Amino acid sequence: MKVLMINGSPHENGCTKRALDEVAKALHGEGIETEILCIGNGMQVKHGCIACGVCSKLHKCAFDDSVNAAIDKMKECDGIVIGSPVYFASANGTLISFLDRLFYAGKQAFTHKVGAVVVSARRAGNSATFDELNKYLFISNMFVPGSTYWNQVHGNTPEQVEQDEEGLQTMRMLGKNMAFLMKSIEKSGLEKPAVEPKVRTNFAR
Repeated sequence: MKVLMINGSPHENGCTKRALDEVAKALHGEGIETEILCIGNGMQVKHGCIACGVCSKLHKCAFDDSVNAAIDKMKECDGIVIGSPVYFASANGTLISFLDRLFYAGKQAFTHKVGAVVVSARRAGNSATFDELNKYLFISNMFVPGSTYWNQVHGNTPEQVEQDEEGLQTMRMLGKNMAFLMKSIEKSGLEKPAVEPKVRTNFAR
């Protein structure tokens, strides 16, 4: 089994990476492989979504960059963990551009898989960012595990995050719960819920 981890921080080895590493360590302890994709510096994300609709025909994004690479990777993965720093009580803008395209163009790759979000902040804005990012998972027919607290760490440097023992414990439990859920789904052998054709309500006449 394998989990794709998205590092949405421009600092490849910053606080967000430290949080993801703690989740990964717990997953590895349960025999689950991880792969990390760093997209936060913007160099691997060419564009935000322009609502061109091409992805509905190609089943990939018209802009061929790390988004399409992530879609291909996700087809082979059982879960995803999305990590972001907090900017103005929101996720990194590059990450949002990436996720808009990722989940819109690659939605079939996420259905009935396990997803989780982790956020990092010096002081505040975590809960708003956590809520913002979780919406990608819940609208995509994903299964979302919990932990012992909201999935957040505090600190301005990775060294400061090391002092956030509660935050790191939350990351470890998230990894363990995620592993349990993925294994339970696989072991059950149950057929996944049928996905109905999309219905769009429009009250305009």
